[in-house]
Amino acid sequence: MSLKVIGAGYGRTGTMSLKLALEQLGLGPCYHMVEVFKDPKAPQLWLDAAEGRPDWATIFEGYNSTVDWPNATFYAELAEAYPDAKVILTERDPEAWFASTQATIFSRDFPEDTADTWQRMALKVISDLFDRRMHDKDHVISVYRAHNARVREVIPAERLLVYQVAEGWAPLCEFLGVAVPAGPMPKVNSTEEFQMNLAKHLEDSPPAVA
Repeated sequence: MSLKVIGAGYGRTGTMSLKLALEQLGLGPCYHMVEVFKDPKAPQLWLDAAEGRPDWATIFEGYNSTVDWPNATFYAELAEAYPDAKVILTERDPEAWFASTQATIFSRDFPEDTADTWQRMALKVISDLFDRRMHDKDHVISVYRAHNARVREVIPAERLLVYQVAEGWAPLCEFLGVAVPAGPMPKVNSTEEFQMNLAKHLEDSPPAVA
């Protein structure tokens, strides 16, 4: 199985909604950070990728698409490894995006010397993108803007869809060459939903999630 769609958008840009949409369109299973939570071997595989030893075939075995972090950090490498895959850059208003990260994925800080593999992976693959200054608003937004601009530079226009999930099915389906399904575009993982899921996950397995 080979990846058909690569998501280049950072977390909290509608990536969970896009995951569900891709699966509804027949382009799943779709890899997302939630898959990392489910697989005890995944954090080390992503750490290996960050250290220049990626094993994409193992990471994405059984998946047709991927969105969100950790893969968004490696979108360029993945685009090269899967040259037939299309790339989707999910975006949202930078101010709204920053506020969402502070209430969700960047709401907890990990110790620099953590021994937990998941936390070390998150620091290496995500936090290092922002120089571990996760609460410095101007800096975080500047990194976000630079990433989005870089994706546009790296990925050829004919291979790239710049997309906001609020746009609905039409541009997504046109880009992928599939029919527009009946019913609305999935809209999930709001800040409130994320916080509820986080609380449950921490209760079940405290070291495993940020």
